[in-house]
Amino acid sequence: MKIDRDLKPQTAPGWSEMEGALDILCPMHLRLTETGHIVHVAPTLRKLRPDVELLGKRFLEVFRLDRPRSIVTMSELLMRAKSKLHLELRDKPKTALKGVLVRLPEGQGALVNLSFGISVVEGVQDYGLSSADFAATDLAIEMLYLVEAKSAAMDASRKLNQRLQGAKQEAEEQAATDTLTGLKNRRAADRILQQKVDEERSFALMHLDLDYFKAVNDTMGHAAGDHVLQEVAKVMRAETRKSDMIARVGGDEFMILIDDETAKGELSDIAARLIRGIEKPIAFNGEVCKISASIGIAIQDDCTDLEADELVQRSDRALYVSKDKGRACATFFDELS
Repeated sequence: MKIDRDLKPQTAPGWSEMEGALDILCPMHLRLTETGHIVHVAPTLRKLRPDVELLGKRFLEVFRLDRPRSIVTMSELLMRAKSKLHLELRDKPKTALKGVLVRLPEGQGALVNLSFGISVVEGVQDYGLSSADFAATDLAIEMLYLVEAKSAAMDASRKLNQRLQGAKQEAEEQAATDTLTGLKNRRAADRILQQKVDEERSFALMHLDLDYFKAVNDTMGHAAGDHVLQEVAKVMRAETRKSDMIARVGGDEFMILIDDETAKGELSDIAARLIRGIEKPIAFNGEVCKISASIGIAIQDDCTDLEADELVQRSDRALYVSKDKGRACATFFDELS
């Protein structure tokens, strides 16, 4: 834009060289005429409004003064030379800036040096600035380095915390898991059962014991027994829901907590499917393992309100009644005479 001759301030010889130096030392400064018209914009400040021609515009038309609020004219602004200014660009984005105005010798106008202040991080992000856009001695550079270092440290800390949390969860899961079958272990079963009791939820507790499992161990070895236990675990997972708890609580003993289910018809169907699945022959090293299962069932509902150990005792007692009846069947505790 070509500036009207009347707007140009009187400048001393060598001023252009001085202005080049100021662009390096104060890359966010402006030079104004006595009437407040902008006649020079430093390079970093130009980056804040790359698509707007600032030369020739009045300073107070481009910037709005927040403090001192009483200033509305250029003459009033010149009278407040050397005072700290709080201002922002009038158009969007309305970036907040700090500044100070210094009067030049008579007739040469004024210089206004601006900075982002404590908003330097947001300014750098909003306008894509780098350290090259600031004076080499500007403390903003140190602040940016500190922010970057802090951000890197926080990112590293966050990643470390995530790894530690993951390791903690994995350790807790391992501590609650039976390593052979992948089911919950006795410790986890006791905790979950007590939690359900404390929540006063309705549920059924099945106590399952494998029939003829000892014979498999004695005749075919522990490797065959381990394989059988793993296959049994697969059957249990297939015949229950993800919300149900399955735990191996002994060598060939299991507990199944059927959540929010107390209807005997449905529980009987689940028990029958478990027994049928477990009774299917299991192949191992060219031989066949044959087992079955006996089940005892105790129900916790509004009418019972039992403690956790009482439920375990009831399901265990019902289990042994199933054993006495000939095995491969399920018995409800409340049907015992």
